Amino acid sequence: MVLLDFSSWWAGKASFEQVYWLIAIPSSLALLVTLVMTFLGGDFEDGGVDEDISGDDGAGFQFFTLKNLIGFFTFFAWSGLACIKGNISVPITIMISTFCGLVMMTLMAGIFYFMSKLTDDGTLKMTNAINRIGEIYLPVMANRGNIGKIQINIQDSVRTLQAMTDDDEDLPFGSVVTVTEVINGNILLVTKFKK
Repeated sequence: MVLLDFSSWWAGKASFEQVYWLIAIPSSLALLVTLVMTFLGGDFEDGGVDEDISGDDGAGFQFFTLKNLIGFFTFFAWSGLACIKGNISVPITIMISTFCGLVMMTLMAGIFYFMSKLTDDGTLKMTNAINRIGEIYLPVMANRGNIGKIQINIQDSVRTLQAMTDDDEDLPFGSVVTVTEVINGNILLVTKFKK
């Protein structure tokens, strides 16, 4: 009974409208699957490649992606069907639906571009410790006598890092210090904190 109703409904549509329905149904289903996969963390667009590339380029503005094309066809089809329902002429319907699809494609590309900028690689930049205040965790002997450790808040995270001092007196556990320099890229040079 339902199949008969669908057949009569389909037969009552003009071929121009049928084309839009043939685009709307699969693209809407694909958009739904894509959204569910994205929200559940099953993003299928990365190609399975893990990269370790340093640099500050980030992801560029990617216009032609699978997600964007699905968005284009979905909004192209539904806006075209709305125009057909509103008895708008065929050329204007094609122009409006193409415009709506491109707008959606641009919006999705923009959203994913700005979302990619929200990520942080988490790499510790030791130079961010300079002029920061920390606390001695393992005692540091005077005049670079040993390598001790300090606890310091860098990049919104408390870290325990190696430290030395050029001060003439030892820095015992709990002393408050200021970082003045980074030695060899991974040892902090500290001095006793002066108010």
